[in-house]
Amino acid sequence: MRFYLISDNVDTQVGMRLAGIDGVVVHTADEVKNALKEAVAMDDVAVILITATLLALCPEMVYDLKLKMKRPLIVEIPDRHGNGRTKDSITEYVREAIGVKI
Repeated sequence: MRFYLISDNVDTQVGMRLAGIDGVVVHTADEVKNALKEAVAMDDVAVILITATLLALCPEMVYDLKLKMKRPLIVEIPDRHGNGRTKDSITEYVREAIGVKI
């Protein structure tokens, strides 16, 4: 099982690629929908990472997939511009979830 990235930014894709995560760069709502359909159809993808900017383009499809499908897990991530949440929100989520300070 692997991660898959759907990003609107090449920098985010390159960073994730360095961590071993494949993905695509898309910009329009139609491209996002097609990328999501393709990623969901991949048998070996367990987690889809999608940037907050792209999630805002088609939230109803993403939330519908989250509600109806057990796999893959769809996770919103901030892009290089942030997403309006507090500065250390991801760090705080990890600390709360598993008790590890990073």
